[in-house]
Amino acid sequence: MEIQDCSITISRDYPLLPKPKPATTDAGDANPKTAMKQKTSSNALRKLKIVVPGDSPPQIQGSAHLERLKPYGDVVLYTDRPETSEEKIRRAEDADILINSRGIVKWSDEILCQLPKLKLISLCSIGTDMIGLDEAKKRGITVCNQPGRTAPVVAEHGFGLMFALAKRAAFLTTSMKAGEWPRMDNVYLQGKTLGIIGTGHIGAEMTRLGRAIGMNVIAWTYHPSAARAATLGVQFVPLEKLLRTADVVSLHVRLTDESHHLIGERELGLMKQDALLINVARGGVIDTDALVAALNGGHLGGAAIDVYDQEPPPVDHPLLECEQVILTPHCADMTPEGVELLNEGAVDNIIAFLEGTPQNVVV
Repeated sequence: MEIQDCSITISRDYPLLPKPKPATTDAGDANPKTAMKQKTSSNALRKLKIVVPGDSPPQIQGSAHLERLKPYGDVVLYTDRPETSEEKIRRAEDADILINSRGIVKWSDEILCQLPKLKLISLCSIGTDMIGLDEAKKRGITVCNQPGRTAPVVAEHGFGLMFALAKRAAFLTTSMKAGEWPRMDNVYLQGKTLGIIGTGHIGAEMTRLGRAIGMNVIAWTYHPSAARAATLGVQFVPLEKLLRTADVVSLHVRLTDESHHLIGERELGLMKQDALLINVARGGVIDTDALVAALNGGHLGGAAIDVYDQEPPPVDHPLLECEQVILTPHCADMTPEGVELLNEGAVDNIIAFLEGTPQNVVV
């Protein structure tokens, strides 16, 4: 196990600010737009400990944005991933703040309840499925994410996957490397129907890209509105209609109890036999067994997947055996620009919290 201190560990004492309470109006109601700094007594002064519990593959180590934390305390960065609950607890047991680099280390209720000093988890992602939010809320641990920060980067990756899948790029490359000169039909996307499931920041950007190349874009969301449809320039339709109609289905919903296996055997059965499925959201949004069965049964034209139930997937994962799939290792936002945006956002959220004006608060 390797530990890196990023050359920014300092010994300055700094007042650890309690989790800010919402400011109140004259009527006593909470005002969500402002937060009140709380005074700390002189005996509350101590060094903050900010821990990056597992930066593997590397994301935030070496980032200039970590230097901005110098006035606030010591940073300890682990360059390997904690593989057990015991190791996670050992690394974080005296941490005041965690930076969850790449969003891959999971913090369950059972782990969070053993971290008595923890006040803030700053995520390098919009997704919060790796955090036990109920326990965090119960224990007064603030969780901050980064909505929309890398939406164009992720949407660009999803769009690239769609093109690669439609043009059979992976299959044709493999065939040519084997000495073949294959002939097969690919998909002309202009004029085809793109179905967007989830119209948050990434889904909205995917919608814009689809319209730009002349696709007919329809969408489904949990909370449709005429105003949102007008802003996006799309028609909201029921999920069943979208699945039956779309030539390409692209997933952009958060993973929640409600969205878990949103696309299962029934939903896959509704799709066109030659339809393409893109997932740059979360692995759990799709029932993987049902997807493999649909692909192997010739029901779908193909799938492009960036996210998985288990990351990395095991070497015997059934998707690895499917010919009509393109797989990438949860790297949709892993461009140099995207990485630095996430690093900047994680540090911004920490500083805002410590200054008494928390932002992007989930709980």
